[in-house]
Amino acid sequence: MGKHEKRAYLKQIKPRYKKASKAEKQPILDEFCAVCGYNRKYAIRVLNGRKSPKGAGQPGRKPTYDHDKILQPLKRIWLATDQMCSKKLTAAIPLWLPFYDEAYEPMENNIQQQLLKLSPATIDRLLKPTRLNAKAKGLSGTKPGSLLRNQIPIRTHAWDITQPGFMEADTVAHCGNSLAGDFVWSLTMTDYDCGWTECRATWNKGAHGVLEQIQCVENNLPFTLKGFDCDNGSEFLNHHLVRYFQDHPKGVHFTRSRPYKKNDNAHVEQKNWTHVRQLFGYDRFDKPLLVDLMNDLYRNEWSLLQNYFCPTMKLKDKQRINSKYKRQYHQPQTPYQRLMTSEHINQEAKEKLKTRYLTLNPFTLQRQIQQKLSNIFQHIKVTSNVRQRL
Repeated sequence: MGKHEKRAYLKQIKPRYKKASKAEKQPILDEFCAVCGYNRKYAIRVLNGRKSPKGAGQPGRKPTYDHDKILQPLKRIWLATDQMCSKKLTAAIPLWLPFYDEAYEPMENNIQQQLLKLSPATIDRLLKPTRLNAKAKGLSGTKPGSLLRNQIPIRTHAWDITQPGFMEADTVAHCGNSLAGDFVWSLTMTDYDCGWTECRATWNKGAHGVLEQIQCVENNLPFTLKGFDCDNGSEFLNHHLVRYFQDHPKGVHFTRSRPYKKNDNAHVEQKNWTHVRQLFGYDRFDKPLLVDLMNDLYRNEWSLLQNYFCPTMKLKDKQRINSKYKRQYHQPQTPYQRLMTSEHINQEAKEKLKTRYLTLNPFTLQRQIQQKLSNIFQHIKVTSNVRQRL
């Protein structure tokens, strides 16, 4: 029997089956299975109208979301958050949605409700056609500083991560394909507890320049610096930085990681990618005027966007099962949200953070970031053209 004959037969037998009693339905079902060759459970679903026979189209479950309408705003928010992963994006959507109408066009209330209900798995399915896989690797510019290695203790135990103020630090080279010559370096500092991250640019990585940017970061933190942990690079292991922390009025703990153990500074190593490489890439920045332009972006729009509107993951528990680790994470939150719920931040500091937050618009910040990036890369392009002519 062909699909057209099955459709015609179903059309004739379906009304009779629906009107029949429970006892009368059994022989009708037996007849339907024998004639069409269907499985009994499948035939019941077809006769009850929940599924069409094979060849007649299978509508399946009704979609929960209006994909055509939610895909465009979802893409816009995803791109504005620098292609954030789906688990963090679910936490970011409620933070970005209130500003969407101002940045683009007004959105229907039902579409907003659907966006707020999206699960990470659904977001992955919707964004799968638009995702790009781009991986790049850079050069390592860490030169060991052995002069003061015995005077700066290795951090042999975990800090008190229940309060903000303990920060990890690292540097990133904007050297392009060669570490030769002079170029810009980025200093990254991230808090162990809340994830608050600040970046600054410096010409080369001399002791004075790095110390100056560390002081700049400290002055802009919404909490008190209590601990400073770094790798074994010469930009950190020097007399200037040791003297600064030894004479610090608030008694900052200065420690270093073990040599060749990047996981000791895992938090800031991660931010080197999300806060520096994703922003500036792997181009060579070999003009001193770029330092001020980069710091203007780092200190203002980039810091505000990342710390107020970009949720981060925080490890809750880690267990080793045989040769594998099982990790559990807290719900993604922004550093701002973690500080607002912290018992170690006084009310005055929280009021300042809230006042600043109420003046911000993430879409506006993203547009300003793109404008400043365009200006920075325009200088790099001019330098590249001059180098090619020579």
